Amino acid sequence: MKKSTNHRQENERKIRLSEDLLWGIHPVHEALEQESERISEIFIVKDRKGGKREEIIEKARTAGIKMNFVSALRLTGEDAYQVRHQGVVAKMSQTSLMPFNDLLDKFDGLVKAGKNPRLIVLDTLQDPHNIGAIIRSAHASGMDGVLVTRERTAPIGGTAAKSAAGAMSHIDICQVTNLAQSLQALKDVGAWVFGAIKDDDAQSLYNTDLLLPACIVVGSEGSGIRPLVRKQCDVLLSIPMEGKLDSLNSSVAAGVIMFEILRQRQN
Repeated sequence: MKKSTNHRQENERKIRLSEDLLWGIHPVHEALEQESERISEIFIVKDRKGGKREEIIEKARTAGIKMNFVSALRLTGEDAYQVRHQGVVAKMSQTSLMPFNDLLDKFDGLVKAGKNPRLIVLDTLQDPHNIGAIIRSAHASGMDGVLVTRERTAPIGGTAAKSAAGAMSHIDICQVTNLAQSLQALKDVGAWVFGAIKDDDAQSLYNTDLLLPACIVVGSEGSGIRPLVRKQCDVLLSIPMEGKLDSLNSSVAAGVIMFEILRQRQN
């Protein structure tokens, strides 16, 4: 299953200029030709004509890249006035993104081989520093991949790459539009889904057997795991804490859980 295409009709779209963007008809067309796996979504002004523009739309559809059709497109931020985007802007990741079907096949293969694959799953994390730090910890703790939502998620771009400190090129990263469906597909091939929450009724991390094919879901910095994603969790777990604070930063919580999995595997 490739990245799903989603056509949305919107009014003017404002996008803050950042290092994660590529703009202009020819640069975006070339990126689709050479490295489409790094493009997470494309914004394009509707009702404009042109051969290259139609080719961009067709190539994006073929690659399963999310398309956003807007009536107008405006970049904001410092130096944005210098940008001539020609009605086409692409969001790029700093690394190639693995199609979900490939990640699913890899997970299935490891399960059938008697392994216990492990994925860290990020549900709408909006801080690129947290995403990068989690990717770094995922690689250091031996996780088999990182699954990230496409909506309401910070770009896997330069800021995240800097926080990841080189780890992005050493671990599989996949983005999906429908996380609940993706988790169900993983459960169908043997995954257990563990949701990290702060709740007195949740099971203690240190009383949880994690020597299983596991998907560890960490929610957003503010609202945590979304309800539909939470319904896919087989086990809800929490990190025992002392002190006056009632929660941990998302990247810290993810790191604690991933290294607990590593500890259990090494015992």
